[in-house]
Amino acid sequence: MTATGAAPAPRPRVFFGTPRKLPKPSSLPGRVVVLDIAFAAEGTGASFDKVTAPFIAGLGDRLAMWIDHHDHDLHERYVTDPRFVLARKRDHGACPEMVTEAIVQRVGVVESVVCHNDLDGLYSAAKWLRGGREPYEGADADARVVDTCTGTASPLGNTLDHALRAEPKNDDLRARIVAFLADGARDAAARNDFEQTARGFAERAENARTLAAGYERRGALAIVDASGFVQRVGTFDKTEALLLGQKLAPVAVVFDESTVTLAAAFESGIDLIKLLSLPGGMPTRVSVPRARLADVLALADRIPHTA
Repeated sequence: MTATGAAPAPRPRVFFGTPRKLPKPSSLPGRVVVLDIAFAAEGTGASFDKVTAPFIAGLGDRLAMWIDHHDHDLHERYVTDPRFVLARKRDHGACPEMVTEAIVQRVGVVESVVCHNDLDGLYSAAKWLRGGREPYEGADADARVVDTCTGTASPLGNTLDHALRAEPKNDDLRARIVAFLADGARDAAARNDFEQTARGFAERAENARTLAAGYERRGALAIVDASGFVQRVGTFDKTEALLLGQKLAPVAVVFDESTVTLAAAFESGIDLIKLLSLPGGMPTRVSVPRARLADVLALADRIPHTA
């Protein structure tokens, strides 16, 4: 009970999504906060008009706040709408640092939180549930390290990152991580479970190293064909594979039968969105359909080889 005798508001329900796949507005109860979900971009099999705009329209007045840190041409459309707090990746490397006590207090009671299904999305949701306070000292910094692939995360941040990367399709794991963080990251038994799950990352990382042995340097690009690799060898961690490629060239490129993924170092100054004429996303990591492989390969001589 609160000081006035009223029962505290129940904790909002947390839902997971991606820019290309969002929950149906009708499935979200009450007022809704959206965290770390980028506006969908053309060239990814989705688009703002097909995914993001219908979602916003479907929520209508129930959309209480949208906080995100991924670049997009259409951010300017919402500059005057106080429900949208939108930034560029270079200004905020991760989303949790944008979730402040002042914003949570201003928004008030919400019933649903929709967050990106990656680590900084989960940290953002947990921070919202905690009224804008970090789950533990240094949590915001951990989210930034993981999302920018720069620096070193704390042992706990590293454990949660590896647990998610070990089981990237496990929404139950995501829910348990959010609950653990929202309760202040104090549950020793839960942390032990996450540490056990994180050990499964080792195989995916080793497979990434096996794949990376096939990188070929072409100008500013390090390129590897992952077509059929999962069937032949096993699942691999794409982030790890891309980081290994960046040791060989300014931009790493991993492609398979359907998708081409490119990544450059966060502080490289390389803007893959502009280079590939995409409307939005993360400037230093993008994915496009395999049909655009030729466009990607053409970047080999457009980017300085020592970028």
